[in-house]
Amino acid sequence: MFYSQDPTLNDFGLDPWWLIVLKVLAVFVVLVLLVLFSIWAERRVVARMQFRLGPNRVGPFGLLQSLMDGLKLALKEDIVPKNASKIVFLIAPVISVTTAFMAMAVIPFGPMVSIFGYQTPLQLTDFSVSVLYVLAVTSIGIYGIVLAGWASGSTYALLGGLRSSAQMVSYEIAMGLSFVAVFLYAGSMSTSEIVTAQERIWYAVLLLPSFIIYTTSMVGETNRAPFDLPEAEGELVGGFHTEYSSLKFALFFLAEYVNMVTVSALATTLFLGGWLAPYPFSMIPGANEGWLPLVWFFGKVLAFLFIFIWLRGTLPRLRYDQFMDFGWKVLIPVALGWVFVVAAARVAISEDLISNPRALTVLAVPLAALLLISLILELRKPKQPDGDSEKLKSSFPVPPMSAARTKSANRPEVEVKRGSDG
Repeated sequence: MFYSQDPTLNDFGLDPWWLIVLKVLAVFVVLVLLVLFSIWAERRVVARMQFRLGPNRVGPFGLLQSLMDGLKLALKEDIVPKNASKIVFLIAPVISVTTAFMAMAVIPFGPMVSIFGYQTPLQLTDFSVSVLYVLAVTSIGIYGIVLAGWASGSTYALLGGLRSSAQMVSYEIAMGLSFVAVFLYAGSMSTSEIVTAQERIWYAVLLLPSFIIYTTSMVGETNRAPFDLPEAEGELVGGFHTEYSSLKFALFFLAEYVNMVTVSALATTLFLGGWLAPYPFSMIPGANEGWLPLVWFFGKVLAFLFIFIWLRGTLPRLRYDQFMDFGWKVLIPVALGWVFVVAAARVAISEDLISNPRALTVLAVPLAALLLISLILELRKPKQPDGDSEKLKSSFPVPPMSAARTKSANRPEVEVKRGSDG
């Protein structure tokens, strides 16, 4: 028996213990399966973009390749650096992967359904500040990366951890500001109520600048290309996980892809109507009832995961100064300006100065165009001319050379003449 009732906050906290355990296991299994599929899909899609085949040996179409790679990592030798802080070195990957899984607890997968005779929402839990809970949990995840870089006893790992912390702080501000517009229009911070508020129009349309800001921030938040600067192998070897191997490295790998799924699910919930059917499927009777909304929800999540893969196979990595300039000088000011616009529009609607809430889209289009133009200009910014290299060199602190290197640098060159016999 299916139920079409939209879940409310009063529907949570009533499940028996065995149903809660079943939901927890279901969320865990779904995340692990999505991670395995995402790794396989990334290798296959990028391979096709580069005219290769990708994994195609293990299982049908190579579908079991990700599982075999995980088993291989678990069976590899676990190496711990001599100078590492052993306890922190072990705890860091556990923090990252645990917080990544915890964030999915408040994501709604569907409406009220019947499971073994119990009417329950397809969501583990929900409360009045669920979105703030997601922000708090994902923020704690950065401690795993920073502690991993510090505990490794390696300069490259430490620099990667510091980069990641700066990156997280910079782009979480813009991400939080993009949520403010959603809160103002939905009138709630509950994920289930935000989905219900989008029955008429998705916030990706009504709040287009917020949607663009969030999608940009979520790529930077997950350290994915072109924002994968904490793992810049060309300059930092492997970044914060340089010294990790075996199962602990696999945990960092798992945390990265679980975070991709989490931010995609959050984007689906806040801006694409969550489990609500897209047009024209929404016109079909029963499209938003029972278990069918799972199809719409995971279809939208997989579309976001494809965008992650598409960006990695298309865009080159930004320089660190470009990345930070774009976050602080473009995303945050535009997000602040858009929040003022949305707040003014909400006041105008409440005072009956604007009769149609969709009129806000008229203001959203030019701001979204401004954001895209700023991104293009930032990416196309020319490099510093060669003539100013000496000026740049003198403006940055340079560590002093050692006495041995100074002596060898000042040593006069000796010309070596070759004899007649060669």
